[in-house]
Amino acid sequence: MRIKKLIIICGPTGIGKTKLSIKLAKYLNCEIISADSRQFYKELLIGTCPPNKNQLLEVKHHFIHNISILNNYSAGLYQKDVLKIINKIFKKYNVIIAVGGSGMYIDAICNKLDDVPASCKKTRSKIISIFKKKGIQWLRNQVKKYDKNFYDKVDKNNHQRMIRALEVYEISGKPISSFYNEKNLENDYQILKFGLRTERHILYNQINKRVDLMIDQGLIDEAKKLYDYRNLNALDTVGYKELFNYIEGVISKEEAINLIKRNTRRYAKRQMTWFKKLDDINWIEKADDAKMLEIILQSLRSL
Repeated sequence: MRIKKLIIICGPTGIGKTKLSIKLAKYLNCEIISADSRQFYKELLIGTCPPNKNQLLEVKHHFIHNISILNNYSAGLYQKDVLKIINKIFKKYNVIIAVGGSGMYIDAICNKLDDVPASCKKTRSKIISIFKKKGIQWLRNQVKKYDKNFYDKVDKNNHQRMIRALEVYEISGKPISSFYNEKNLENDYQILKFGLRTERHILYNQINKRVDLMIDQGLIDEAKKLYDYRNLNALDTVGYKELFNYIEGVISKEEAINLIKRNTRRYAKRQMTWFKKLDDINWIEKADDAKMLEIILQSLRSL
């Protein structure tokens, strides 16, 4: 019996995961699963850089524009949904490609996540109220105090995730990291991870160009349409937060664009920090798609 394979393409934002994964999927005649924490949302058409209409026609994608920003979604819910899809696709194909830069959602595909306590509106509101008064450093100190393991891994600028960690501790008396089981999921398919990387100045240049392209494609108008929903978790996202400040007159258009570039570069750096901690990624230096494709195919042939 031929062993089924789940190929994961990961790496920082803007490095070219989408194009490579589509070329690989076409070569292998398979489907793609997105593991990007923002491309799920159907209202975010530009700012999350999802595959474009033509790319979506080339290869069937899953978890692209499948829910609304009004929905509450999490890595736990994603895991339940994605495992169902994986099992369904494997009935037709021997290979699936998962692609994304969101470490937690890639973990959700590969590792077992235990059930984290449901959100409590009263507890969450209390934490948010204190956070607004005392700021991000207070939040960091609290998370570090109650859950050092989580603190060492979390994006220190992601206040939503840190608020959630404190909320779980308040509700259960246990650190949120204790609910994460690092053991691999039991499955009958092989998981192969390939990560894309390049020199920092090359990546940063690509990110800057991509931001300019998104602005040309209408990102500012998209942000204006979404402005009334700016307090939703889905819109606490680089690209939208900065433009909301521009819309409110806090900063200029030029400042907003420069901040999007800077914050995206910082996000890419944090992504690489996350992935470097993993010892099961086969790293590929950024090159033309044909060369990177051949490296992956050679690895698959050697198995």
